[in-house]
Amino acid sequence: MVQAAILQIKDIFYPVLASFGAPANVVTIVILSRGNCGLSKCVSVYMVAMATADLLVIIFNVIVYQIFNYHFPYSFLSNTAVCKFILYFNFATLDLSVWFTVSFSFDRFVAICFQGFKEKYWSKRTAIVVIAAASILAYLMSVPMLFSYEPERIINNVHWGCRPKVDVLTLPAWAAYNWFQALSVPLLPFIFMALFNSLTVRRILVANRARRELRGHSSKNQSDPEMENRRKSIILLFTISGSFILLWITSVVTFGTTRLSNTVYYQGDYSNPGYIATECGYLLMYLSSCSNTCIYAATQRKFREELKTLLKSPRSLILRLVKK
Repeated sequence: MVQAAILQIKDIFYPVLASFGAPANVVTIVILSRGNCGLSKCVSVYMVAMATADLLVIIFNVIVYQIFNYHFPYSFLSNTAVCKFILYFNFATLDLSVWFTVSFSFDRFVAICFQGFKEKYWSKRTAIVVIAAASILAYLMSVPMLFSYEPERIINNVHWGCRPKVDVLTLPAWAAYNWFQALSVPLLPFIFMALFNSLTVRRILVANRARRELRGHSSKNQSDPEMENRRKSIILLFTISGSFILLWITSVVTFGTTRLSNTVYYQGDYSNPGYIATECGYLLMYLSSCSNTCIYAATQRKFREELKTLLKSPRSLILRLVKK
């Protein structure tokens, strides 16, 4: 029997994504941790946090769940207790990746739009507190997932597999929680990022117009380092936020359509359009976990220089980082 096309795509896509995404995020963490990319300590903290969350998504959601658990269905990963924790970390790490991106957008918004508040908020310590609070909240919000699954089968008194409990599908409280979980990631982040980014860009455009008027026409052909820095800030902010929204939008749309039409389960029909659309949404969603590294390499000159140095002498650079 010929395997369905979407399953063939998954068999190729996820191993390729894991082989690129895991090393790419590790390299990003190492480079940004050195602090030689010309970025402030506050921005570096957010970027390291985003890379760490993306690495966790690659490990738990892609490598453990989509590759190992799928291709080795009768390994210890299929034990119900282990399976529950894998699903728990799947939800939690996705929440981390999303809300760290929102935190970065909010940081840029505060730094550019509220100069008076900037000195109090814009610090490495504040960034660490925000990241820690977002991490705790993400893991606490996913705790109900540990109690929403039951064993698929019991063999020799050993529980195997995970399937949603009947209560999860019928009780209003569970339905409300599922909708809240789905809407909070990533619908609310979409709204927040669109709001923060639009206000940030508006502020930058107004400031640039005023700066050009103050400098006068005589300096039109002269370079302006301040305006160049603002331009780079817009590029970095929009490439990170824009790629996130574009890669997650398919998953958001498919979730809404399947839930509204009550077609969540397809019972092995791999040619069902809803199933194909849902799986394509997952493919793009997980692809976003390694896109930031490509964005940094494309938009940050000093990041590219550090990347070249790391590729030339990875052992010596890692040793210097550990000593530091």
